[in-house]
Amino acid sequence: MNWDLLDDSPLRNHYHFVYLANDHKDLFERFDSAFAADEAFKVNEYDEGELRLFAVWAQMRLNLGWDGGTDHDERRLDVIRQVIDHLPQLPKEVVTQLWSAANGLMTWRHTNYAELYRLPLAATALLPYHERRDVLNSLPRWFAQHWKPAWEVLREPVQALLTEPENSDPGATVRNIMWEDDAFATRMIADHATRLTAPEVLPLLRHWNTATASKPSAKWIRRATELLTPQAAELIKDILGQVIAHREVTHRHPTRDGEWTETVFLRERTAVPLRGMVWTCELIDEPWVTARLGDVAVATGTGIGGSGANARSEMLANAAIGVLARRGGLEVVAQLARVQAKVRKKTILGGVAKTLDAVAVQSGLSPEQLLERTVPTFGLGPDGTRTEHGLRLTLDGVVDFADPSGKIRKTIPKAVREQHKDLLAELKATAKEIKKVLPAERFRIERALAAERIWRWSEVCEHYLDHPVTGSMARTLIWQILQGPAGLPVLVDGAWELTDPAGRRILPDPDTPVLLWHPIAHGMEEVRAWRDHLMEHGLRQPFKQAFREVYLLTPAEETTLDHSRRFTGHLLRYGQAKALLTGRGWTGMSLGHWGWEYGSDQAEATKELPGGLVAHWGFHLDEGSFDRDDFGTVSICVSGDLHFTDDSGRRVPLTEVPPMTLSEALRDADLAVGVTSTGLDPEGHGEYWQSYGFGDLTETARIRRDALTRLLPRLAIAGRCTLLDRFLRVRGDLRTYKIHLGSGNILMEPNDAYLCIVPRSSGDQVFLPFEEDGGMLSIILSKAFLLAADTAITDSSITRQIRP
Repeated sequence: MNWDLLDDSPLRNHYHFVYLANDHKDLFERFDSAFAADEAFKVNEYDEGELRLFAVWAQMRLNLGWDGGTDHDERRLDVIRQVIDHLPQLPKEVVTQLWSAANGLMTWRHTNYAELYRLPLAATALLPYHERRDVLNSLPRWFAQHWKPAWEVLREPVQALLTEPENSDPGATVRNIMWEDDAFATRMIADHATRLTAPEVLPLLRHWNTATASKPSAKWIRRATELLTPQAAELIKDILGQVIAHREVTHRHPTRDGEWTETVFLRERTAVPLRGMVWTCELIDEPWVTARLGDVAVATGTGIGGSGANARSEMLANAAIGVLARRGGLEVVAQLARVQAKVRKKTILGGVAKTLDAVAVQSGLSPEQLLERTVPTFGLGPDGTRTEHGLRLTLDGVVDFADPSGKIRKTIPKAVREQHKDLLAELKATAKEIKKVLPAERFRIERALAAERIWRWSEVCEHYLDHPVTGSMARTLIWQILQGPAGLPVLVDGAWELTDPAGRRILPDPDTPVLLWHPIAHGMEEVRAWRDHLMEHGLRQPFKQAFREVYLLTPAEETTLDHSRRFTGHLLRYGQAKALLTGRGWTGMSLGHWGWEYGSDQAEATKELPGGLVAHWGFHLDEGSFDRDDFGTVSICVSGDLHFTDDSGRRVPLTEVPPMTLSEALRDADLAVGVTSTGLDPEGHGEYWQSYGFGDLTETARIRRDALTRLLPRLAIAGRCTLLDRFLRVRGDLRTYKIHLGSGNILMEPNDAYLCIVPRSSGDQVFLPFEEDGGMLSIILSKAFLLAADTAITDSSITRQIRP
């Protein structure tokens, strides 16, 4: 036998057998020579290491050539039986090799299945039950789908191997039904095996494990209805609560050349019975069900780490949304709004949209109207608080204590905690729900701004300004009468009016059409007036409105006609850029080193926009990424051109893209560059770092400069600061510093020496008129305060740069 190439064996197609044969060539040739010389094998004389290899050699020796067949030489079969007679427990990896050899020969028409699988079956039988499952894993399904004649022979012995003697062990009973296939299954069995195998639950557990379809049939639901008990319902609540808190686990697998990693949230054998539990929620009429299904949809519908365009478990997310859809009613809408705000998987969002459309039709409302009418109030009053027995719940999601004098105390007295234990638990649970709803509301309102949605004034008052949750944001936003004046909401004699920066008040009629004010449609004098007004009155908006960046068509873009190169050629931190864009509704940004020949080095992020347009932004990997990443996870990507298509796929000239649509798409791109560019790295280098870190300002950085123009006079360090075109100049006692308004990078005068300071959050309480992505304005101010008092700096990593 030519062990170098395995020329006479179909197993030469299996690289691990070629490696195995070459690595142990001398030993395998000794086995071969002994067999050819008709010598009797004394299996019990081999040491453990040799016996492992001898077992694999014997299995490989069942090879009948490329044409396969049924008739094995009796001497070869006798060798197999000798090995079985003296077989110790082999390592799981060796048993896997035995199965792989048998499967490799079987697929090349070796049809004597009983003999071909005799040794793999015997070796598997000696393994512990959890290792048997690891070895057999997907084999039953594979055989059943693709090799039915072999499965007819193997079904009974394989199923016997997979059946763990139950005895009195509840864990064994559960493992026989759903396997212990991942970290969540291990925890679930450890925590709930006794409850899962109780007579009131066990039949339903077996039924849950049949939830293999994409949605439950009427027959499945009828059977679940028959089996459902109060004990099972309570168990579902507890287990789904653990699913919500569960996080993915990374496994490291050794290989010949090192190791490969695998990140697992839930394997299918665990997800299937969990889907059965989710389906059963359709039958449970309890207050906790709807919120828990929303939590499951969000937790499993988001990607690894809680973000991204993929889903931890699309199976469970779709199951939860399906049950919410079948439950129907207005109470499910708030949960679906949370999913819309967090999840970016298109197939999941499609299910959410269908459900919202269906509920909207039932209620005679549009999906947007439905969302705004179903935001929970959580029992909060107009001031955004709820107080009972001194316990106070705030819109910030805080539970504290108001004493009889009205003074607020963070620490709740022990007597109050004990006397109102149930109320305190309820308020804390409600606080968690508030924290989930607020981001969804912020996302929804900002989306309405970009879409130029129009309301009647009465709708704005009822569902926004008067709402204790949504109102906290809506009351700080500028509202505009359609083609008319704009103002901030002010409550006058019980009615909402709009007041402009000059103090002029407007009382719109209930049916007056209004929309959210956007700076793109207004002159600089009006925009400047609103920005000054916010600063003067200390109004912080939930997202940039008055200080919102505006991106108008440039001469260069008029020349390129159908694409913009405004944000082309930037080096971005890939994972961070992907997460940020995904959070803003972009999908499809997937780059990797797995196959450049198949295009894995290029990707296109897309975002659906109002009016049926789609924005496309290209990305690619640079040639140095191989060495930088060592073929691992992509660290840096390069941005490309941005263009738009209509619903027919036609590239739309930029002059035909509505100004608001163009501006908002380019704003997303600017934010991604401004937050994730490698030009922001405190210890960066190279031409790109130099050009970005100290170059011309983007629109986001210019807005930052505009905000600083208004902030600086209010600061204690104002006398030490000067605002330049691209820099904030700060005079310390030791040096004078220039902080770049785009990157936050610092140069020291007089020779523009670079000063590296790792960004940190500011301890200075400085009012900012908006919540900025990336927090660069806060970082710049933090550095300014630090450097203005440079003699007080004690960090040696900074002082040795200032005082070389």
